[in-house]
Amino acid sequence: MTRIALIHALSHSVAPINEAFARDWPQAQRMNLLDDSLSADLARSGRGLDAAMHARFARLAQYAVDTGAQGILFTCSAFGPCIEAVARQHAGIPVLKPNEAMVEEATQGQGGRLGLIATFAPTLASMPPEFPAGTALELALAEGALDALNAGDTQRHDALIAAQAAALRERGCTRIALAQFSMARARDACAQASGLPVLTTVDSAVRALRRRTTQGSASA
Repeated sequence: MTRIALIHALSHSVAPINEAFARDWPQAQRMNLLDDSLSADLARSGRGLDAAMHARFARLAQYAVDTGAQGILFTCSAFGPCIEAVARQHAGIPVLKPNEAMVEEATQGQGGRLGLIATFAPTLASMPPEFPAGTALELALAEGALDALNAGDTQRHDALIAAQAAALRERGCTRIALAQFSMARARDACAQASGLPVLTTVDSAVRALRRRTTQGSASA
C-alpha cells in the first residue's frame, strides 16, 4: 500500500484533502502532519521564507520519509520555495506543492485572465510565480474569510470568497482559481456567483500525486 504524507500548515486543509483521497484514491495510506504555527509565524515575523522556515520544512519532510512515506503533498500555498527545496532534497519520491496540478490545468487550453483568490495574504505573494511566465492573473484577497472559517462561520467564509469571484468576473476574468485547500468548500458558491469555471487544488492534487507515484513505481 502506498504511504502518502500530507503536511499541513492550516488545520482547515486537513479535511478537504482527506475527503478527496477517500473518494478518489482510497487505497492510499495517509499520514497527516499538522503544524499550524507555520502560517501564524510567517504572517507575524515579517521575515518571509527565511532559513529558519526552510529548516522547519526540511525537518517535517525528513520525518515523513523516515516513517516510510513514498510521496509527500504539502497543502498550504504560501510556502512554495520551501517545498521546492524539499523536492530537491528528496528527488527520489514525488514531492508536490499543492497547486501544481491546478496551475497546469488553468494554463492549458483556455486564454483570458485567470482570477486567483486567496484568504491568506502571503499566498498572493508566493503563488503567482508558480504560473508560467506571461500568464494573465488578477489577484483577490477575500478579507475576513479565514477569520470566519476559524470562527466556524462557514457560510460567511464561502460568501466572502464568492463575492471576490463575482468581482473578478467584472474585471474580465474568464475562470477562477481558489488558491488554498481550505477554500475548496466555496467552489459551488463561486461558480454560482460568477458564472465562470472554478478550479480548486484538492482533486487535481490527488490525481497528480497518484499518477506520479504510480509512474515512479513502474520505473523502479
